[in-house]
Amino acid sequence: MSEFSSVIDLNVGGVIYTTTLKTLISHPNSKLYGIFTGAEPVEKDSKGRFFLDRDGVLFRYVLDFLRDGTIILPYCFREKERLKNEAEKLLLQGLVEAITSENRIKPPGVITLGYRGSFQFGKDGLADVKFRKLSRILVSGRVALCREVFGETLNESRDPDHGQSERYTSRFFLKHSFLEQAFDMLVEQGFKLVGSCGSGTAGGSSDLKPGVDAEENRWNHYNEFVFVRE
Repeated sequence: MSEFSSVIDLNVGGVIYTTTLKTLISHPNSKLYGIFTGAEPVEKDSKGRFFLDRDGVLFRYVLDFLRDGTIILPYCFREKERLKNEAEKLLLQGLVEAITSENRIKPPGVITLGYRGSFQFGKDGLADVKFRKLSRILVSGRVALCREVFGETLNESRDPDHGQSERYTSRFFLKHSFLEQAFDMLVEQGFKLVGSCGSGTAGGSSDLKPGVDAEENRWNHYNEFVFVRE
């Protein structure tokens, strides 16, 4: 072990880390223990740093686990399977179990999605109809839960109290208008659809705003979907 100093500079897939030898060998059955006790070979980069050909960004979570034996992943972390794969490659069974456990333990809650839509028509009217036109997907529910599910796709700009998390809001919307993408994100986080309702197309006869197509306005509708995680 004489080759290794007490403080180690690492190049992991191009991302540079500095940690201690004690941290790297804290799990005797791991691949890192084998490397940094001299039992397995390790390469160095052009600046003399030890080089590991692994995912450099995800390695930060590996180091967190090595330091204190626990892991706290951020809200909306969508690379758990990749991190689990890294843990398996490094023979860190404790980290694999921690990731699996976090996948199971998720707080229950309800999120409601709503959207106002229409059918978009072309120059030839019905013959050139394009399926569903959505102006905006609205999100209602507990703030922390909405952030967990939708992450960077959640737009909080209309919410005057967006700095708080332990509360409920009906003023969020998504930065995209792909309803199925929102559904996928909810399903990935363990939610199930339990109810929905819609206004149906009405053919309203009220005065239209300038620029609004009369035929398209006939097909305006509003729908809501309720998702629950138990």
